Amino acid sequence: MSLFHFHVTQIKRSAGQSAVACAAYRAGEKLKSEYYGEVSDYTRKGGVVETGIMLPDYVPQNLSDRETLWNEVEKIEKGKKAQLAYSFDFALQNEFTMEENISLAKKFIKEQFVERGMIADYAIHSPETNGIANPHVHVLCPIRPIDKNGKWGNKQKRVYELDRNGDRETDHNGNYIFSAVPTTDWGKPETLEHWRSEWARMCNEKFEEKQIADKIDYRSYERQGV
Repeated sequence: MSLFHFHVTQIKRSAGQSAVACAAYRAGEKLKSEYYGEVSDYTRKGGVVETGIMLPDYVPQNLSDRETLWNEVEKIEKGKKAQLAYSFDFALQNEFTMEENISLAKKFIKEQFVERGMIADYAIHSPETNGIANPHVHVLCPIRPIDKNGKWGNKQKRVYELDRNGDRETDHNGNYIFSAVPTTDWGKPETLEHWRSEWARMCNEKFEEKQIADKIDYRSYERQGV
């Protein structure tokens, strides 16, 4: 039976989470966190079919190493409550072969994440429960972008309030009034809506190509009027 599931959360230091440990778990690897001084060993974890890291062209190639990448993220994020990464998981389809699922997932990741400037660390899992396969994808993406020069950029920028003359406005203490605005659209609800709809579209096109009558819908039952 076809299934739609596409979920995203954040990996946060405020929740006691380590980006290195999360990456190790998803990839089924042994990685050391320099920030925490801890080793996370998930090499005995089963069900991991394929892993990889996709980079935009301008990102330094050393970040294609999983331990290097996530230790760099931990290093650049100074705050004790820092938001480290977006964590995506989305369902693959049992109606497709594993090769078809892998190809579809990687195409989606490249077009929707990497081409937006995101680094994407993916892991494709296919565990079984009571003999039923549950193929799905995990993707970790640093929240902090990398600029075209290959350097870590800013998550936010200041947008100053201007008066009618175009001068910066100040508060009663003489400080400039500004808003902190994200430098990317990755965290916007509209972007998540786009990603969810695109994944559903790609799966439905594959169903049609394989002459399978199934379809998936990214909308809730309420939004579908069901």
